[in-house]
Amino acid sequence: MTPVVTNDTCVIAIDAGTTGVRSRAVFADGRPAEASYREFTQYYPTPGWVEHDVNEIWDAVTATIHDVIGRVGREHVAAIGITNQRETVLAWDRHTGEPYGTAIVWQDRRTAARCDELAAAGHLPLVRERTGLVLDPYFSGTKFEWLLRERDIPIGPDLALGTIDSWLIWNLTGGEVHATDVTNASRTMLYDIVDRRWSDELCDLLHVPIDALPKVRPSSGRFGITSDRCGVPAGIPVSGVAGDQQAALFGQACFTPGMAKNTYGTGSFVLLNVGATCPAPTEGMLTTVAWELADGTVAYALEGAIFVTGAAVQWLRDGLGIIEQSAEVGPLAASVPDTGGVFVVPAFTGLGSPWWDPYARGTIVGITRGTGRAEIARAVVESMAYQVRDAVDAMVAASGTGIIELRVDGGASVMDLLLQMQADQLGVRVVRPVDQETTALGAAFLAGLAEGVWPDLDAITATWRLDATFDPSPDRTVAELLHGQWTRAVERSRAWAT
Repeated sequence: MTPVVTNDTCVIAIDAGTTGVRSRAVFADGRPAEASYREFTQYYPTPGWVEHDVNEIWDAVTATIHDVIGRVGREHVAAIGITNQRETVLAWDRHTGEPYGTAIVWQDRRTAARCDELAAAGHLPLVRERTGLVLDPYFSGTKFEWLLRERDIPIGPDLALGTIDSWLIWNLTGGEVHATDVTNASRTMLYDIVDRRWSDELCDLLHVPIDALPKVRPSSGRFGITSDRCGVPAGIPVSGVAGDQQAALFGQACFTPGMAKNTYGTGSFVLLNVGATCPAPTEGMLTTVAWELADGTVAYALEGAIFVTGAAVQWLRDGLGIIEQSAEVGPLAASVPDTGGVFVVPAFTGLGSPWWDPYARGTIVGITRGTGRAEIARAVVESMAYQVRDAVDAMVAASGTGIIELRVDGGASVMDLLLQMQADQLGVRVVRPVDQETTALGAAFLAGLAEGVWPDLDAITATWRLDATFDPSPDRTVAELLHGQWTRAVERSRAWAT
């Protein structure tokens, strides 16, 4: 039954990111959204390890949902959509609902040696063919294996394994639904992206009990309804789920093959829509499911994954004390004409696309006596543009398809300086939408599409609004010179840890 959609109708998107949760009401008539945000704690028990308390994440979800619903009114909420940090894993008891310790975060490197072992044993071709991924501790499979082994978790009918989206679905539905969507499943290193099912072969390889994994469903479609036992208002359909980067691609209305986006978040992720046919694995790039709609329509994407961009700004703030607030980095970087030859390679947790080097570590090169906080801040901002260029160059080389323009979003996309650098490095136009929180938009659109708030993809496309355009300099000399020096800095950061 198609709901009656009024100007006040909205969809609440839960954006469960790496450092915090934002719940956001996206209205059918396009009015400014209502949002609530809460950070949660990052745990670093040993170098290279990153963990989250999933009960703290759930508390942040309930608090922000209550805040938003209190402002918009329960009667106007048509659905809930979920988008989440991908590859972060946890285990919990279906009977008690209690997690088995902390979640292992996507940035975590503890299974690097296991990935090396699997590669040495000749399993990389199987992983590439089935999943479109590479053998890297970034992905969920070896994390699940580690959890089960090192925490001595009992394997049986009460065991639930999942990513953050499945944890939220479980809690929202009062423990009635253990499910995930195709986009999150496709990041686990356990999911066959061609046949679109859990791979028995890969689950056996990594000793992961397939019955403990969530049911895989389309990204747009009803997963369940909120329970009166979950701590948020009951009876709201949970109808859209996607990993954060696929949600941003959807939120940017990149529905046509050849359209691309980059999200500047904790890390940066470039996705290129390649259509309904799953492409063969390509060197340096990931192949992933972009989304599946309720009618069975599927889109695939090539992805370049960069582990640290916005997290480097947090490091300037929290680690070095160079800035007090993240918003200060843009003006500080713009206060000097260049870095004075300084390059920062923020390989704090290794390097992703196109290098895939879990043993790389952060590096600062080119420091002189004249180097100050502004030069280091600018070098961090420039590192974002260089890393995105590395990923895009590899993507274009692998696919043979040039990117006509790059749609951008995420926290750092507010910096005009960064986006001009990005255009100059890529040699293509960079465009920024009015609404840059496209990760949450994508989750809302997926849920609203399932519930009839938006009738079709054309209606969603019509909501996209341009804010600013950044055209590249016609002279590529400086950009090429700087990128060449950047490449030298990257080489100095690689294979540092053993």
